[in-house]
Amino acid sequence: MTDLPKIERLKSRPQFLAAAKGVSQARGAVVVQRLDRQDGDPAIRLGFTATRKVGGAVVRNRAKRRLREAARALVPAHGAPGSDYVFIARMGTAERPWERLLDDVKSALTRLATPRTAPEDAPEPSRPPAAAGQDS
Repeated sequence: MTDLPKIERLKSRPQFLAAAKGVSQARGAVVVQRLDRQDGDPAIRLGFTATRKVGGAVVRNRAKRRLREAARALVPAHGAPGSDYVFIARMGTAERPWERLLDDVKSALTRLATPRTAPEDAPEPSRPPAAAGQDS
């Protein structure tokens, strides 16, 4: 059996604001933000939020409950140790079919786990040559 990292909760506003400074991925009915803490602690910390744009209190609570269950199922396998994750509910989170919500969360977690290439590593976009004799 593999050693799974400990999973904790984000509880204070400064923790959520710090995670917002990391990278994020929007997939379907969820936005996932990730901050690599770089503090040597392998625990994964999770936070969940839903704005009032999502709906009333009942809808927001249902959306957060669904995100908590999706995270409980997927973060141990797809989360990066030593990271803080914030799951943000979007408009369709409460009504989204369960399988599609799981796909959204899994896709966001796997995209956040793979490092992005630096902009200087990216190839230059090709531009058509300027016509001779024309002033810019």
